Amino acid sequence: MEIWINPACSKCRSAVQLLDVEGADYTVRRYLEDVPSEDEIRDVLDRLGLEPWDITRTQEAAAKELGVKEWARDASSRERWIKALAEHPKLIQRPIITADDGTAVVARTDEAVRDALSR
Repeated sequence: MEIWINPACSKCRSAVQLLDVEGADYTVRRYLEDVPSEDEIRDVLDRLGLEPWDITRTQEAAAKELGVKEWARDASSRERWIKALAEHPKLIQRPIITADDGTAVVARTDEAVRDALSR
C-alpha cells in the first residue's frame, strides 16, 4: 500500500496517523517532491474509478492561473487535465491511498482510510 501525501496537509497527517495506529504496512510518497508521471496519474485514476477533474484541487492558485474551472470535462479533454496534474502536482487531491487489491481511495476521512485497509 502506498499513500500520496503533502506533509503540510492535516488530512494527510491524520491518514498516516490512522495507518500507524492500525499497524498498516505502507510506503509514504511525498508527491510534491516525487511527482507522479502522467502514466502514474492515469493508473491511479483507473484504480480510483475517477476522472482527472474529480481529483483536481480547483481552488489552488495554479488551478486559477490555468483556468481549469473553465476546462471541458469530457474524454477529449482528459489528457489536458492529466498533463496539468503532472506539471502542477499541488493540484492533486490528497491523500490518495493505493490499496493492496489494486484499487485506490481518496482518503480524506477516517472511514476512507479504513476502507483502504480493508481491501
